[in-house]
Amino acid sequence: MSTKMNQLKSTGIMSKKALLVLQDGLVYEGYSFGAETTTYGEVVFDTAMTGYQEMLTDPSFAGQIVIPTYPIIGNYGINEIDSESRQIQVRGFVIREYCHIPSNRQSKGNLHEYLKAAGIPGLSGIDTRALTRRLRSAGVMMGILTSDMTTQEALKELQSLPSYGTIDYIKEVSTSKTYPWESQSENAPSNYRITIVDMGLKYNIARILKQFGCQVTIVPSTTSADEILSLNPHGILLSPGPGDPALLDYMIKTVRRLIEKKPIMGICLGHQLIAHAFGAKTFKLKFGHRGGNHPVRDLATGRIYITTQNHGYAVDADTVKDGLEVSHINSNDDTVEGLSHRDIPIFSIQYHSEGAPGPQDNIYLFDKFLEMIKEARI
Repeated sequence: MSTKMNQLKSTGIMSKKALLVLQDGLVYEGYSFGAETTTYGEVVFDTAMTGYQEMLTDPSFAGQIVIPTYPIIGNYGINEIDSESRQIQVRGFVIREYCHIPSNRQSKGNLHEYLKAAGIPGLSGIDTRALTRRLRSAGVMMGILTSDMTTQEALKELQSLPSYGTIDYIKEVSTSKTYPWESQSENAPSNYRITIVDMGLKYNIARILKQFGCQVTIVPSTTSADEILSLNPHGILLSPGPGDPALLDYMIKTVRRLIEKKPIMGICLGHQLIAHAFGAKTFKLKFGHRGGNHPVRDLATGRIYITTQNHGYAVDADTVKDGLEVSHINSNDDTVEGLSHRDIPIFSIQYHSEGAPGPQDNIYLFDKFLEMIKEARI
């Protein structure tokens, strides 16, 4: 046994073996960290090289067991400023090597204790490269992460559990009440009133809009179009979120009622709902786009932007209609990454303009949103 593993065992971390069992029968054995419990979810990978705290708290990962492809995780600890929602959202976390001694001036704790306090299990010491290759070839699938079950017990349990694509996770991650976004560091006067429909909001969206001088109000996903319009926003932003947009009939109806009433920007799930509202369709990707290094081409300029992404569904380009047009495509697989309308002040992107983690190349899209609002008011 390695010196590092002995050190971890002496601290009580990773002293218990654990398994990740995939629905196709493949088993990956490693060591438990975080909470010693059993969880299940869709097993997905993320190619970002940093930002594991942002990953863990990203609501778009609800219902999923996440594998970062970067091999060493935990090296800069956990801090008080990088959370993207009110809690850890992933079902489980699977990594190659756990760093139990973080080194960062902002760190207030370690990853093991962070997961343990939230009741979220982790698995370390497996070949995440091999696991990622498996998901790329076979596609994402359901799995169980357990330190209590045998392989046979886990496979039997999986057969009785619902698949990821049958569950509406929005109601789990959305706020339950309307509230204003307040930032203690920003005291600039507000230029525009922006209402964000929270289907899995990443906090950095609200932070950036606040920095741009906006007064931001966040509403639950179940808020009706009339209630949203009663707030008299200058613009409406449809947030990212988890799951299959085709399940969200109530949200599609709301978006349809908001179209032509106010300028609208959609991000990720919000983008997909705009497509559905105009009669387009979406489909499930084989293994999704998750990471901070995805190239996207702007069809109007030909420019390539490096983007942050986290989604398992995409808009079918052949079904886009009614004045809606494809504005951006993914340079890796030519899937739809952006939409805009010829006549109505509405546009959307499949990727994350707010980053967190990831590059800041695409914050300019918030400028575009505010400029669209300005033109609509003239």
